[in-house]
Amino acid sequence: MRGTLAALVAGFGLLASTAALAAASPDLVTIKDGALKGAIDGQVVSFKNVPFAAAPTGPLRWKPPQKEAAWTGVRDATAFGPTCLQVSGGFGRPGSVQSEDCLQLNVYAPVDHAHKKLPVMVWIYGGGFIGGAANYYNGAHFAEDGVVLVTVNYRLGRLGWFAHPGLTKEAAQGHKGGGPTGDYGLMDQIAALKWVKANIGAFGGDAHNVTIFGESAGAMSVNYLLISPEARGLYRKAISESGFGRTAGRTLDSAEKLGSAFAAANGATGDDAAQVAALRALPADVLMKPAAGLDAPDAPGPIIDGVLVPTTVAKAFADGKQAHVPFMLGGNSYEASLFSRVRAHPESTLDPLGDKKDDMVKLFGNGSPADAASLIWTESAIIEPDRYLARQEVKAGNKAYVYYFSYMPASLRKIAPGTPHGGEIGYVFETLPTAPMKRGGIEIPAANGEDHALAAHIHAYWVAFAKTGKPDSAGGPEWPAYTPANDAAIEFGADGVVVHDQFRKEQLDVIETIANRK
Repeated sequence: MRGTLAALVAGFGLLASTAALAAASPDLVTIKDGALKGAIDGQVVSFKNVPFAAAPTGPLRWKPPQKEAAWTGVRDATAFGPTCLQVSGGFGRPGSVQSEDCLQLNVYAPVDHAHKKLPVMVWIYGGGFIGGAANYYNGAHFAEDGVVLVTVNYRLGRLGWFAHPGLTKEAAQGHKGGGPTGDYGLMDQIAALKWVKANIGAFGGDAHNVTIFGESAGAMSVNYLLISPEARGLYRKAISESGFGRTAGRTLDSAEKLGSAFAAANGATGDDAAQVAALRALPADVLMKPAAGLDAPDAPGPIIDGVLVPTTVAKAFADGKQAHVPFMLGGNSYEASLFSRVRAHPESTLDPLGDKKDDMVKLFGNGSPADAASLIWTESAIIEPDRYLARQEVKAGNKAYVYYFSYMPASLRKIAPGTPHGGEIGYVFETLPTAPMKRGGIEIPAANGEDHALAAHIHAYWVAFAKTGKPDSAGGPEWPAYTPANDAAIEFGADGVVVHDQFRKEQLDVIETIANRK
């Protein structure tokens, strides 16, 4: 008994000393799983490679994320961990280490975070659900402005977005009406948000003031989180940057058929359970390669499983079944940069318009077929769907704020069609290039004073929204809430920050008519 008491006292002393160190040193925090040692840089402290779930490997491949085991001692959190495995030809960066064991996150906080209740922002990266990483985004400027910024990894490619009849049966065990399946990357994001709710207070964050935001696949993820019952209560605000709001996910039935075809193509035989076991035994790099010989494209992405993702984003919003939180959303002026063939072969976009083709070229391209095709694609994929979701938000009694990003460095304005997909991110994070660089064959100059001024504006609106649920003026014009009557959008462009009523109404009404015919 005496020995047990002594051990308890010693253990209490260790916890007390760790807590005292944490109070004295902002780069040491204690969360539910153990102590972390971060790195201080100026007024920001960062904690990197923090696990929020167990390694999704072996028998845990294609399973919902499981709880990470606690650790003893102090875990070093000063260096980035691996990125999730990327699909061949994806978006991995030179020198980055990839691993199937990748469910970690990074936290950026002000140095003086102790005893604070600061707003929290959780960033979900883009990359077409096949690439990208939390490590590619520096949250220091958000932390400098009083925000605790979290970047999270999630499984990619077939490791993150994959269905098979055997996996559906597994998921149904113990769940009346079936369990979540297929969308393992989305499950990871939800697990990370649960980690934030449980632990962010140790970094000075307010678990009751969390904003989720992301770009492209990350923005689509935000949209799915808004309609997923499993994510309710884990965030209070949302920002979707280029979120493809009308894009429908693959049905579970079609995803299962692709999964079965992939299994057969890779020698998995027997009943459903045997096929799943064989798939789990495959080397991860086999799963990340494009499949040959399938009857339909198998590009990984969200699956409407009926549980985690009940229906399409557009339908859920139309039915008022999205989370009732303030929502900021928008897109860029040249989203068609994703597909160079749109400008190179405008007829593929214009010819299906039939006798309306000439009118559309005039309305959208001022006579230029290439400009018209680019803008029609951009507005069909992102800008009009933004307006549609904003209208559904207002109908449901929520606040919506719409933006349009058209700003480009002065040297590019005469040679580039507009702001490409993802072109706003450096401005949002205030991480503009400090030296010339090439992107997509275009020389991007080092940022100048005008570029930094625009970045300061857009960053300030994002911070204000995270703090209060309203972007307010942020040192510029007041950003009005969207209503169907005002059709308002704020534009970040060459003229600075400008508020528009009836934003591109004639063009977007035409796009809406086309969308409603489908």
